Amino acid sequence: MLGAPFYALNFKQEFDGIIQYFADEYARGRTPNPCVVCNDKLKFGRLLDYADAVGADYVATGHYARIGRRDGRPALMRGVDAAKDQSYVLFGIDPAVLDRIIFPIGGLTKPEVRRIAAARGLPNQDKPDSVEICFVPDRDYARIVRQRRPDAFRPGDVVDEHGAVIGRHEGIGCFTVGQRRGLRIATGKPIYVTELDVENNRVRTGDAAAVQSRTLLADRVRVMPGLPDEFQAEVKIRYLHRAAPARVTWLGGDRVQVTFDQPQTAITPGQAAVFYDGDFVLGGGWIVHS
Repeated sequence: MLGAPFYALNFKQEFDGIIQYFADEYARGRTPNPCVVCNDKLKFGRLLDYADAVGADYVATGHYARIGRRDGRPALMRGVDAAKDQSYVLFGIDPAVLDRIIFPIGGLTKPEVRRIAAARGLPNQDKPDSVEICFVPDRDYARIVRQRRPDAFRPGDVVDEHGAVIGRHEGIGCFTVGQRRGLRIATGKPIYVTELDVENNRVRTGDAAAVQSRTLLADRVRVMPGLPDEFQAEVKIRYLHRAAPARVTWLGGDRVQVTFDQPQTAITPGQAAVFYDGDFVLGGGWIVHS
């Protein structure tokens, strides 16, 4: 319909590696975010390599995000549509390639994009929003983990905050920190997963207060050049989390401590912590623990 050349690129092997990472993280007692890894390694990794191979200056994608400028450098920004903003899953893009990226719809809302598609008669104008991980459309994450890491499904104990056994579980790969549903244990009060003890194959639980924390440690952190060793930011700890004010402090190497002004719920190992200054993404890293 557009009259533009179309090329299909085979990234099957690389994408299989992302699915394996997903399963491996659950087996380690962590909750992965494969979309971030896919963006880093494929869409703004291998796809940029392909752009170089064919002499293309830019790569354009349909993400709801923007490229702006900060201190004279290109910078990643939130999309205008707050409900669809995808800057969180793009934090890992190498700052050195930001000036080669175009986000054509980042300055539009989703309804505006649909109206443009309808006006041009595009067949995907009413395509449903994509809300699930693409390789787990049925949301059965445990199925993927069980297929690739059956060792993550050894039965073990569920314990309370004092270490007393209160039930049994079918495998660490079924759980994530902050989880309430699916424990199938009657205690007379709501309980939540507070820790996944892989070494001892135990699921630790506690009350709502036990999944509240003001601090987290993150590693593999990447930030914009020129930031001080300690800075204020708004920090998101998962895609649908409302960014909260915090202080970010470098600990050396690629590790930081994030200290929130107010306690946050279910800070989850394996998820990304992304730092914002208004609409600008300052950087981010991967949560080790709260």
